[in-house]
Amino acid sequence: MYPSISVTRTQKPAAKPASDASLGFGQIFTDHMFVMDYVEGQGWIDARIVPYAPLSLAPSAMVFHYGQAIFEGLKAYRQPDGQVALFRPRLNFERVNQSNARMVIPPVDPDFCVHALKELLRLEADWVPSAPGTSLYIRPFIIATDACLGVRPSHTYKFMIILSPSGAYYAQGLNPVSIYVEDEYVRAVKGGTGFAKTPGNYAASLIAQANAYKAGYVQVLWLDGVHRRYIEEVGSMNVFFVIDGKLMTPALNGSILPGITRRTVLELAQTLGYATEERQIAIDELWAAAKAGRVSEVFGSGTAAVISPVGALKYEQDVVTFNAGRIGRLSQQFYDTITGVQYGQLADTHAWMERL
Repeated sequence: MYPSISVTRTQKPAAKPASDASLGFGQIFTDHMFVMDYVEGQGWIDARIVPYAPLSLAPSAMVFHYGQAIFEGLKAYRQPDGQVALFRPRLNFERVNQSNARMVIPPVDPDFCVHALKELLRLEADWVPSAPGTSLYIRPFIIATDACLGVRPSHTYKFMIILSPSGAYYAQGLNPVSIYVEDEYVRAVKGGTGFAKTPGNYAASLIAQANAYKAGYVQVLWLDGVHRRYIEEVGSMNVFFVIDGKLMTPALNGSILPGITRRTVLELAQTLGYATEERQIAIDELWAAAKAGRVSEVFGSGTAAVISPVGALKYEQDVVTFNAGRIGRLSQQFYDTITGVQYGQLADTHAWMERL
C-alpha cells in the first residue's frame, strides 16, 4: 500500500499552447507538480501534488553552495487511442537511487515514484501533446535544503517532479548533427560523479559546449579525463559507432552515464541480430577507421532526442564525415523502432511501455 498523496488543484490554470507545432524543448510547464520532503529520522514524508509555483528556500540552502542534487529525464507519449503511456519509467527511478548513493542522498522507493508520477500525469493528461514527434517531458529531481554553510550531507531534501510539453530536442530534428571532439576540458573521471545525473556534471560541460557552438558545432564528444584518449559520451547522449558492420559503444566505466536509451538500443540490436561490442574506443582508433572508410555511421542516444545521427566530427584541425552526412540505416531503424513503440504505432514486444 502506497502512502497517500494529497492534491491541491490550481485556481489559475495556465493557457495551453495553441499549437503543438510551436513547442520548443523544456520551456513550457504544466499546472501542477509533485513534491515530497525528506527529514532525517522521519524519511520521505508529505507526498503531495500542488500547483506549479516558485520555491521558497533559504539563501543558505545547501544545494546553492555545494551542489548536492540529482535529476532525471523521461517522457510520456500520447497513444493512438488517446491514452498516455510511459517508456520504461522504473529504470529512471532506479537510476535516481544510483545517483542518490553517489551524492549521499537518501534512496527513494522506485515503485512509489512511478505511482506518484502516474497520479500527476492523470491530473495533467490534457497537457500531453499529440502532434508527431511531440511528448510530455518529465523532470524528477532532488535538492538538499538544509540552511547550513557547513560542508556535509544535508539532513533534509525536497523531491519534485515537473512536466513540460515539448517538441524536438534538436531544431534540425533527425538530420545529422556536427560534433566537436573536446580534448582540452574534461567532463568526468572514474571515481568521480560522471555516472550520476548530478547538475555539477552539466555545469562543468558548459564551457566546452559554448566553444563548440562558437565553432559551428551542435554538441561535444568527451574524451576520458586521464589519458584524453578514450571516447566517453556526447554532452547529452551516449554514443554509438558502426565499425566494420559491428555496433560499438564505449563500455560503462564509472564516468559514463548508464543511459536508458543506450540500454534499449543494445537490447534492440540483440533482438534484430546485430553484432554489438562494449569496450574502450580510442579517438585515434576511430579516426583511422573513419579515414579508411570503415565507419559507416555514428549516432547518439538519449531520452530527449532518442536517436541523433552524427554527420561530422571535428578533432583538432581535422574533420571527418560519415555516410556522406546522411542518416544511416541502423540509426533510422533504431529511431523508427523505438519511437514506433513509444507512440503506440508498433507492437511493444519487449513490454517497455506502461499506460496510466
